Amino acid sequence: MQDHQISLIEDSFAEVFAAKDDAAALFYERLFVLDPALRRLFHTADMAAQGDKLMQALAQVVGSLRALDATVPVLETLAVRHVGYGVKDAHYAEVGTALIETLSLYFGRRFTPELRAAWTEAYGIVAGVMRAAAAKATANAPVGQGGPARPHAVAAAPDRG
Repeated sequence: MQDHQISLIEDSFAEVFAAKDDAAALFYERLFVLDPALRRLFHTADMAAQGDKLMQALAQVVGSLRALDATVPVLETLAVRHVGYGVKDAHYAEVGTALIETLSLYFGRRFTPELRAAWTEAYGIVAGVMRAAAAKATANAPVGQGGPARPHAVAAAPDRG
């Protein structure tokens, strides 16, 4: 990513993070509108706590965009955890759409094509790393199991301990 794009993301995320509870609630609202079946992944989750975990995960990613290679192992671990919760490859597109819709609604006219493109590119990079790790974990799962054990998840699936 270009330095200017990263700066746009950092600046805009600082504003979103200041309203993190509302932003997280809006994200999950958009996600469940896009795919109501995803609610089942969160049926026992404390959504306020889940929203906080989402925003902390986003803060970690945004904070590492200038050295993304160092964050790849964290993203890969996160992806494997999500597999354990039943997150499928197609869910990454839905999460990306929900994220962009959330930002668009939050910023309104200030969500310029340039800002949208920066966020879209960043999400594409992150989702690409996570999708590859999830696919590898699923392919390596023992026969008869849907994936690895369920430690906990942060963004797209709830923390269940």
